[in-house]
Amino acid sequence: MAEGEKIIQINIEDEMKSAYIDYSMSVIVSRALPDVRDGFKPVHRRVLYGMQDLGVFSNRPYKKSARIVGEVLGKYHPHGDSSVYDTMVRMAQPWSLRYPLVDGQGNFGSVDGDSPAAMRYTEARLRKIAEEMLDDLEKETVDFRPNFDDSLQEPSVLPTKIPNLLVNGAAGIAVGMATNMAPHNLTEVVDGTIAYIENRDITPEELLNYIKAPDFPTGGIIYGYEGVRDAFLTGRGRVVIRGKAEIEEENGREQIIVTEIPYQVNKAEMIKKIAELVNDKKSKASLTSATNLTATGCASSLKSSATPLPMSFSINSISSRSSRPPSLSTTSVW
Repeated sequence: MAEGEKIIQINIEDEMKSAYIDYSMSVIVSRALPDVRDGFKPVHRRVLYGMQDLGVFSNRPYKKSARIVGEVLGKYHPHGDSSVYDTMVRMAQPWSLRYPLVDGQGNFGSVDGDSPAAMRYTEARLRKIAEEMLDDLEKETVDFRPNFDDSLQEPSVLPTKIPNLLVNGAAGIAVGMATNMAPHNLTEVVDGTIAYIENRDITPEELLNYIKAPDFPTGGIIYGYEGVRDAFLTGRGRVVIRGKAEIEEENGREQIIVTEIPYQVNKAEMIKKIAELVNDKKSKASLTSATNLTATGCASSLKSSATPLPMSFSINSISSRSSRPPSLSTTSVW
């Protein structure tokens, strides 16, 4: 043993308990759960701030994704490059976020579950809505803190002008808890925010007159309102979504045209399941698939029957607030 060193006897159970609590709180506050003030996890916040540092605004040329990832890794996020790139990719996918924050150029994946191209091939820049969430940072509107090596400062929260947690939702798994929040329509959320500003005593029931229900990126139809109501008032609820379809007739055969699918449903897997029904002779159909920038769908020519496209979205509104343990509520976002 070196001079000046000594061995301290400790209880292993107490040390493991203390270490695990510290680890749990670190995951809850600094990784897995979004901050209720801006609706972002640290990695999302760092990506957007790093892109602003680089000057890749919506009115400027795209920059290579690898350049952006390197900027974020070197200055603010000392973790794997895949975590940063995957975060940026998701913020660019219109089927993942109701209001995408990153404008991507190149292959950023598809609703069929295809992987995005490597970061050396794709390019990106901020969208205008993301710029609004970063606006006025230079005016000391929020607190800054040192980065991982104390060489730079980074914002502890972004000065978002809208409740991003409600607008784009969030999902994350922490230690002992998880969050899954649904996205909502921007116009409705802004109307609800104005109503809250004008009347701080407004009740959750009254807010429901402004924010009607979740608004999912891929569309779909919500069946039943009880789950929506429970989620909004208590922070927990189960929302049932079905795909939107129309029946058309072509060459004497009925054709079901699916124009909207439930949120987070893999279209390729959905078509595969329908094809399995055909092979099992539970349904007689021929399938075609089509996807473009604004719509996703498939056509099924049926002779007998078809299955609906229902799925449930379980809402569990948990978020962190000012580095304290999470609070369960949707209306408390304001």
